[in-house]
Amino acid sequence: MDQPSTIAQALSAVASRLKRVRTARGVTLAALSEATGISKSTLSRLEAGQRRPSLELLLPIAQAHQVPLDELVGAPDVGDPRVRLKPHAVNGNTVLPLTRQPGPLQSYKIILPASRAAPELCTHDGHEWLYVLSGRLRLVLADHDLVLEPGEVAEFETRLPHWFGSTGEGPVEVLSLFGRQGERMHVRARPKR
Repeated sequence: MDQPSTIAQALSAVASRLKRVRTARGVTLAALSEATGISKSTLSRLEAGQRRPSLELLLPIAQAHQVPLDELVGAPDVGDPRVRLKPHAVNGNTVLPLTRQPGPLQSYKIILPASRAAPELCTHDGHEWLYVLSGRLRLVLADHDLVLEPGEVAEFETRLPHWFGSTGEGPVEVLSLFGRQGERMHVRARPKR
């Protein structure tokens, strides 16, 4: 079904919804007019389908009836919001891309098996941000050999020799944000006033 006909169908059904919601609540046109500031004749024409509904008219009506705007409009479904992750095996790891659009910053969930414990350092352009979800992550970064626990974060330039994997005690799950051109993740928080 094309978009214009879907919109036209949704708009044509608004009139009956408006009348149904009002009568179910036992509200007269005069009372609704007083509550919304919309004339009785405009409300009557909306319910009869003789006036095209607009946000300026529907919002006060939804507020007066204390219902979501969707209940009056019957907005068409937007589709299935679920993300279907497709894991890939990369060098013995399971990688689930979380970013669906191309762009400078990409996100991944990576599951590193316990067997991967021997460091093989590499370098490449970019910037990496890692968050440990579970397990213990060993990160070798230049002269540093670190172990990160769940909830800990590491951020580094990937031009430095680096490697990360399991400590060998069990698998590790991490979230990775990676920018090929060196993009960094920026976290901004402001106190509530």
